[in-house]
Amino acid sequence: MKTCPFCAFENREGVFFCEDCGQPFVGEQSAMATTKLAAQEERTTPGRMTWGTARFNPRSSIMIRVRDFEEPVSLLPKDEILLGRSDAHSDQLPDFDMAPFGAAEHGVSRRHAVIKRGEDTLMLVDLGSTNGTHLNGQRLIPEQPRVLRDGDEIRMGRLVLHIFFRS
Repeated sequence: MKTCPFCAFENREGVFFCEDCGQPFVGEQSAMATTKLAAQEERTTPGRMTWGTARFNPRSSIMIRVRDFEEPVSLLPKDEILLGRSDAHSDQLPDFDMAPFGAAEHGVSRRHAVIKRGEDTLMLVDLGSTNGTHLNGQRLIPEQPRVLRDGDEIRMGRLVLHIFFRS
């Protein structure tokens, strides 16, 4: 296990970013720098494809699994799906309300991000949220769409979701 020097979260070995706060593991050895492989090890270490398909069938649905919750959430796709949390002080409701998953405590904004449907893909766009949106460990630039793939990890604030495409 790797302990993040920024938030003290216990991470799995081999990750490049903290799974909780997104802090990159680079820099001094004491700050948990990624171990540099010897040239021989680099040539003999097999690559691993972890990306799923980006193709989203028009008849497919979206399954979202929230970390630490067993039951996945199924969403029927539409042109735009607003991701965020409901609030007693606002009458605006997101399409996927993450309040039941502790969204406020995890730093999810009321209007955090949106999933936009293209011709045969889905795009994730951060809406300038307070704590940012990360896709597979990389922080999104607000208002810049990124292609979603089957199996991607999305982190909003400290709330981690995995997205799956189901036909």
